[in-house]
Amino acid sequence: MIKELTLVAEPNVAFTEDLLKEFVAQELALSSKDSFSIKLLKRSIDARNRRIKINVKVQAFINEPMKPTELGVQYLNVESKPLIHIIGAGPAGLFAALRCIELGFKPVIFERGKDVKARRRDLAAINKDHIVNPESNYCFGEGGAGTYSDGKLYTRSGKRGNIDKVLKTFVYHGAKEEILVDAHPHIGTNKLPDIITAIRETIIKQGGEVHFNTRLIDIESKGNELKAITVSNDKGETKTIEVAKLILATGHSARDIFELLHAKNITIEAKAFAMGVRAEHPQEIIDTVQYHCGTHDELIAKREYLPAASYSLVHQVGDRGVYSFCMCPGGIIAPCATGPEQVVTNGWSPSKRNNPYANSGIVTEIKLTDLKEDPIKNPLAALNFQKELEHTAWLSGGKTQTAPAQRLMDFLNQRISNDLPDCSYQPGIKSMPMEIVLGPLIAKALKQGFKGFGEKMRPYLTNEAVIVGVESRTSTPVRIPRNIDTLEHTQLKGLYPCGEGAGYAGGIVSAAIDGERCAEMAIAAFPKI
Repeated sequence: MIKELTLVAEPNVAFTEDLLKEFVAQELALSSKDSFSIKLLKRSIDARNRRIKINVKVQAFINEPMKPTELGVQYLNVESKPLIHIIGAGPAGLFAALRCIELGFKPVIFERGKDVKARRRDLAAINKDHIVNPESNYCFGEGGAGTYSDGKLYTRSGKRGNIDKVLKTFVYHGAKEEILVDAHPHIGTNKLPDIITAIRETIIKQGGEVHFNTRLIDIESKGNELKAITVSNDKGETKTIEVAKLILATGHSARDIFELLHAKNITIEAKAFAMGVRAEHPQEIIDTVQYHCGTHDELIAKREYLPAASYSLVHQVGDRGVYSFCMCPGGIIAPCATGPEQVVTNGWSPSKRNNPYANSGIVTEIKLTDLKEDPIKNPLAALNFQKELEHTAWLSGGKTQTAPAQRLMDFLNQRISNDLPDCSYQPGIKSMPMEIVLGPLIAKALKQGFKGFGEKMRPYLTNEAVIVGVESRTSTPVRIPRNIDTLEHTQLKGLYPCGEGAGYAGGIVSAAIDGERCAEMAIAAFPKI
């Protein structure tokens, strides 16, 4: 017999398998003669009150064996099948490739960066030596930006596609089944490289191709139809390839692709986006407020079973929103520049989220009316705005990857920070008046936003917190327009703008969903044989 139960449990019960099994047995009034096992289906934390509860949904298998989780993954051999070409091996590109294989088409991926493990040397060079490899960094390379910047899998994109299918695909390739259970699933930067490697191995094993150190440098068309692409490898060798369908999944930082499309008169559009800073607090401060702890001992007791606490904050400043973005409990601030003379920050967490700091992007909307250039005349106007702020941060930090920073209360009170707290940002931070770095538009909005956050989370406003600049890659400042029904570019047939870089996703899962959708649409429009 199988029974499904929804229960409310204490944290120690919900996060301890034996105690949860005993709790379920009591709820079902099972006798000692009954053999049974349980499968956790869903788990979420309810921390609205001082006494924290965990909502759990379980399946109990009574006097019968537990059924394994059905992942529903089936990949075909596509070695000799028609080709779908894909630019970019981030989540959009990789999941587009997997979907092609499921539907009997051969994916051929071109990735400008290195494989996921080779990227590590270039990340070390950024952190230790302040050297940015423009082809291999936190944003470029196998797995995309998400691989080395956290691996959070929470999304609100359920109406766009099958979230559960994406999560099960990660499990099939080595992720723990916990991501199918937790309300805010998270893999962790330390775990993702092996999973991304396994996805690539699946693609190659089933007959697909993955080419690293190979970037798109030209697109050829005839009339309004895509005909060919030219790619260049790290040896400077170029190759022109005829293509029928091209999925363009280059990520939000591939500025050369936006510039290429614009130069080829392929329609792109300036897009509103967001910019700001990384705010870092001691994790203990966030835990104390989120878990309603009056004393340090109470915090220690609660944290024995509860994960590092996170937060999600938003405050309206006039007609402009200020909000937290990519919050990383127990995390690290990372240097995410993709080229020379720029400083860019982002955040990530290991799977255990056990670092002593909590960081989050705190950003405000940048509207098209805020831009110096006319976005109608120049669709790269928002991109140029983004570039300018990143260059200012580079200058302010000392023309290295050292980032400008200021204590939070000093920023609000317009005081110079005579010293700075310890910070997880490895290249180092330098005291600077962040209002000068950010400019009056962003600084004014962030100040009002922080004050609003302080009213919602009173310990949030503290000089133990530091703001580090700049957080500028929240999303692409350019949209590549596509047909709402076919997902094909509005002007160039055969081109499928995809994922975050095209303006249609905002994280790992939503990008993966968009990759699958683009693959399905490209295949549906493929010339019938």
